[in-house]
Amino acid sequence: MRPAPHSPPAVAGRIDIRNLSIRLGQGRQAFEAVQNVSLGIEPGEFVCLLGPSGCGKSTLLGTLAGHLQPGSGDIRVDALPVEGPHPERGLVFQHHTLFPWLKVVDNVAFGMKMRGIGRQERSREAQRLLDRVGLSEFRHHYPSQLSGGMQQRVEIARVLINQPKVMLMDEPFGALDAQTRMMMQQLLLDIWESIRTTIVFITHDIDEALFLADRIIVMSPRPGRIIEQIAVEFARPRRAELITTDGFTRLKHRCLELLHPKSNHPLPRLSPLGTVP
Repeated sequence: MRPAPHSPPAVAGRIDIRNLSIRLGQGRQAFEAVQNVSLGIEPGEFVCLLGPSGCGKSTLLGTLAGHLQPGSGDIRVDALPVEGPHPERGLVFQHHTLFPWLKVVDNVAFGMKMRGIGRQERSREAQRLLDRVGLSEFRHHYPSQLSGGMQQRVEIARVLINQPKVMLMDEPFGALDAQTRMMMQQLLLDIWESIRTTIVFITHDIDEALFLADRIIVMSPRPGRIIEQIAVEFARPRRAELITTDGFTRLKHRCLELLHPKSNHPLPRLSPLGTVP
């Protein structure tokens, strides 16, 4: 996988998932959500999990975050087993989880406060990250005073302040309008290309996956299995014009073919790695 231009090499954030299966529910209501998933993700790689609703994407992400326990198999980050939540694995949801009673700067600095870092240092670092996401003038606002896109920018800054090895993102832009969503995708790529933390990003939007990812993991309907891995080798940095190119359209067709295999309209076949012949 080619690194982003001028990006520092990532030194941590390797993910290894081996023969992972996850059951949810109790008794007669129990069902298998994820079935025998094995996956390796390189440090600094941007991976999108793509699949239909209910295919186990969020369940897999929750297990990687440490909030769920697998029924069988093994999941490790930098060779250490995932045994519970940890600040080194930052989680961003579709709807923000900001504290409504705290101002923006205090929301961002919250993780440092929990680690016992002094007010001056955490305020300085929170301000640096708010500058990075373009919200420095809103540092004294409350979350309810911000738009949805602005709230998600604060959410990202709050995760980044813990300097995570891995960012886990569960459809973080799914509730935003199309224009704001594209802006947030570009902002996320700009941040990622400078810090090179590993990102695992859930989406059911093919265009979003192709625009963001180094690699797309396509999952089957429940129980979720990996049905194909597609290498996305478009040059970085990426800009909105990419979505109008022939290469983008051909990979989109391949994703549609995988997600809708009963289609009567044959689409171009790709090589085993997912690149266009």
